[in-house]
Amino acid sequence: MPRFSVIVPAYKVQAYLHECLESVLTQSFEDLELIAVDDCSPDGCGAVIDEFAARDRRVVAVHLSENAGLGPARNAGLARATGDYVLFLDGDDTFVPGALQAVADRLKETGSPELLVYDYARVYWSGEAVRHEFRSHLTEDGPAPFPLTERPGLLKVLMVVWNKAYKREFLEREGFTFPPGFYEDTPWTYPALMAAGSIATLDRVCVHYRQRRTGSILRTTSPRHFDLFEQYERVFAFIDARPDLARWRPVLFRRMADHFTSVFSAPGRLPRGTRADFFRRARRHYRRFRTPGATPKFTTRLRHALVRFGSHRTYRAITAARAHLKRAERYARAAGRAARGALLQTHYRIQLCLPVREDRAVFAAYWHRGYACSPAAIEERVRELAPHVRTAWICAPEHAHTVPPATRRLHPGSAAYWTALARSKYLVNNVNFDRRLVKRRGQLLIQTQHGTPLKHMGLDLQSRPAAGRGTDFAQLLRNIDKWDALVSANRHSSLVWERVYPAAYRTLEFGSPRNDVFQRATSSDVALLRESLGVPGGHTAILYAPTHRDYAHPQPRLLDLERLLLALGPRYVVLARPHPTHGSPFPADGNPRIIDVSGHGSVEELCLASDALLTDYSSLMFDYAGLDRPIVVHTEDWTAYDATRGTYFDLRDFPPGAVARTEDELIDIFATGHWRGSRSAQLRAAFRARFCPYDDGHAAERVVRHLFLGEDPAALPPVIPLEDRRPAPSMGGAGAALFPAPR
Repeated sequence: MPRFSVIVPAYKVQAYLHECLESVLTQSFEDLELIAVDDCSPDGCGAVIDEFAARDRRVVAVHLSENAGLGPARNAGLARATGDYVLFLDGDDTFVPGALQAVADRLKETGSPELLVYDYARVYWSGEAVRHEFRSHLTEDGPAPFPLTERPGLLKVLMVVWNKAYKREFLEREGFTFPPGFYEDTPWTYPALMAAGSIATLDRVCVHYRQRRTGSILRTTSPRHFDLFEQYERVFAFIDARPDLARWRPVLFRRMADHFTSVFSAPGRLPRGTRADFFRRARRHYRRFRTPGATPKFTTRLRHALVRFGSHRTYRAITAARAHLKRAERYARAAGRAARGALLQTHYRIQLCLPVREDRAVFAAYWHRGYACSPAAIEERVRELAPHVRTAWICAPEHAHTVPPATRRLHPGSAAYWTALARSKYLVNNVNFDRRLVKRRGQLLIQTQHGTPLKHMGLDLQSRPAAGRGTDFAQLLRNIDKWDALVSANRHSSLVWERVYPAAYRTLEFGSPRNDVFQRATSSDVALLRESLGVPGGHTAILYAPTHRDYAHPQPRLLDLERLLLALGPRYVVLARPHPTHGSPFPADGNPRIIDVSGHGSVEELCLASDALLTDYSSLMFDYAGLDRPIVVHTEDWTAYDATRGTYFDLRDFPPGAVARTEDELIDIFATGHWRGSRSAQLRAAFRARFCPYDDGHAAERVVRHLFLGEDPAALPPVIPLEDRRPAPSMGGAGAALFPAPR
């Protein structure tokens, strides 16, 4: 008997069914049966199901002789289920990787409840995934399992069948079956939640709910939307048959009224000429099942009152008036933004006529994402070495907390922001400032970049349409013409920057200021960072930081971190950091040894806290080499990456450490200890000598002394030789700079 029975009904979803079934069968948790029900679909669904059944013994193919609808199709699958738990999945949706393992683990740790509710995300045609607004009700805090009376907020979660796991014994005892018609989930999910004696929650996205542009049943114009009334009759009949459930009548009554008004208001659902009849039916049901209870907010009370009194025309008039009001508000906001923008640009033009302030400097990094990178290192040294210069930092309000108290904060687009750009002598950034910036005589614009280039950059992207799409190269040239100085970490960078960003600026090979902290941090600093990130004592921390792929959206998941940790053993953790442009963390599959650090503002601190770097083509490897800690490069998609983005040299021929061309090779590199062996150290030493010649902890000081204090480059302190540098020690394993052997 399998642990899970997954039931998938299929009707006119041939374009999505293959992906759906694959998402079930490729789960890491394999103790399951997949019951795929062909609801006499006129397309190729039946053939797809038979194909899967022929190749995988876990698939049970069911073919109905006539189209019965979603509810009866699920019943047909339910009749054949033999698993301990039953899960449902629609034929155009998918399980996310690791979902069933997470469900199994949660069921085990909560004592096998009768019902488990898990999270889902709506996935749009663009690839965007959005979690639902009531996910806070799925928190795992507090005792579990529990009855519905302890977590009534679960009734606000979308009432669908496929975001829950049901104990089969519970379903058989209660005799639950699906009714025919539209909205068949309603008389199933409400009774299941109310009848379950033990419920648990899983705060993890397990299902991707596809938002189809066309073809969705609930977006279809049909008189079958009137089925909603019969479905709620079934819900209240269930409550009436069980007096102990009477407490739920007020809640269900409100949910019913809300459901009626949402269907009535949704464009394109009800056929022309049927809306008045639908409203009359809604009024009859409202009066029939009306149960006083909690008082909703005013707008909800108004909608319910209009339904109660059958004020069909008034309801439509108010709805139309609200829609017109919202449009008017949007137009007013747009007009306000335009007027504000015009006033700010007038303010900026006035400020441009005033003198440049010799004692002012303004800094920014990463398109205003916070205090970070080389501009932050330079700003800190300006306050130390040139205290007469007043500094300001441009960042979005949500990142203001990252800016030191001694530094003035500027919000992008504010009047103070434009004043600073117009009148500050020093402008420092690792990307370009606003394209409307007017570079004035007497201003000094310092460009630091944000890493040593491996992948193609600047004008080289003209021949790389996948990577350069959307780039205005003419505007790019206008931006770089404003640069006065470019800070370079090494000769390789200088040669690339001067060719792909051709302009009259000066290149200063001073090293990478953001890497100064690697030479200045102490073992105590490293220990505190590890503690703040939750790295257990005595564990080895591997920083996993892949780069962006221009050839794929959404970004591919090229490495199974669970498998890697299994090979390494229990005293290893992974600090998982996706590329900052991805905006979402790696799925951790509930593994406490995968620590999500996607929200951490300083990649330099993550480097210090880790004991080794695992990456692919990220420029972070050039910085990390300065720490003289092991680096492993995973190049599984080298051909695709090189074809779309291109690189300035073949990383596999001149790597910073061990190179894995496949996941199996990567596992072997870590399992055998080659990642920290003598050959890895030799490769790292050569890489470090080429790309870290000036990263001695004084790069920011050189920038400040030369550009802010006017000192001659020849008079600056000499660069400390590589052999004399003492980067911050690793704290992994049993002690500093020690790496325990994998188990």
